[in-house]
Amino acid sequence: MIWTTIAVTFLATFVVGLLLTYLFLSAGQPIVERLSRLGRPTGVTTESQTEKRRERLERTLSDLGKLLPSSPKGLSRTQRMMIRAGYRRPELVMVMRGIQIVLPIFLVALIYLTGLYALNPLFLLGTAAVLGFLVPELWLTRRVRHRQHRILLALPDGVDLLVVCVEAGLGLDQSILRVAHELYITHPELSDELQLMNMEMRVGRSRVEALRELGTRTGVDDVKSLVGMLIQTDRFGTDLAQALRVHSDTLRTQRRQRAEEMAAKTSVKLIPPLVFFVFPALFVVLLGPAVLILVHQLLPSISK
Repeated sequence: MIWTTIAVTFLATFVVGLLLTYLFLSAGQPIVERLSRLGRPTGVTTESQTEKRRERLERTLSDLGKLLPSSPKGLSRTQRMMIRAGYRRPELVMVMRGIQIVLPIFLVALIYLTGLYALNPLFLLGTAAVLGFLVPELWLTRRVRHRQHRILLALPDGVDLLVVCVEAGLGLDQSILRVAHELYITHPELSDELQLMNMEMRVGRSRVEALRELGTRTGVDDVKSLVGMLIQTDRFGTDLAQALRVHSDTLRTQRRQRAEEMAAKTSVKLIPPLVFFVFPALFVVLLGPAVLILVHQLLPSISK
């Protein structure tokens, strides 16, 4: 049993090390990649082969995902989460559901083949199946929160650039497109959302509908407040530059308040590590010699 666990751990570590080595080395050797292409037949490239394998895998997982029963409400929630995570292709919803079928089977098979199920078969196999089903959902939720946090951090800079563009004489639509191009490198998430909104207006969607879709698609409260302000400004005809400047100051104030709140929570979050990990070690180091001396001094008298 112990040797099986050691072998599985060693094999997993070896595979992860090989993957990391391949990723780091292949990313830093474009010359090797170009030279390797010279020996291949014309029209056959690594990118096309990788794309074909990826499409084949997505097709297989999508077919498996269709076997999992679901309600339209559950599918719409998963699709909304995928869009907020940055995955907008409709078939990726079924790919995610296919992963929720394959991963539990893989984990249960891993627990069974390694022999760990012998410790507690029902608990370990059930836990592996539940974790395999929930891990994709947890990963997707974490991905959504990370992307929303990135958009939240990029929003004040985007609004500042929007103020500059509007005050320079550009219209709102041209200003949004210009900001999207300027933020492409530093804040790609916000740039992607703004470009998508601009494309929706180009295909005939009204500005109000595109702005509302932007707030719904991102799910960020600050973006929704910005969308509401832009809609009200466009509807009542107020000064757009002044409204954007006031909203930018508000966003920066809120960001500073969030940073202060996180700093204030630090002392509270440090209490569990201090109590359970740091203080016991300090007590052993400080009081350990004194306790040993007392034991040596008191044991003879107690034994008498």
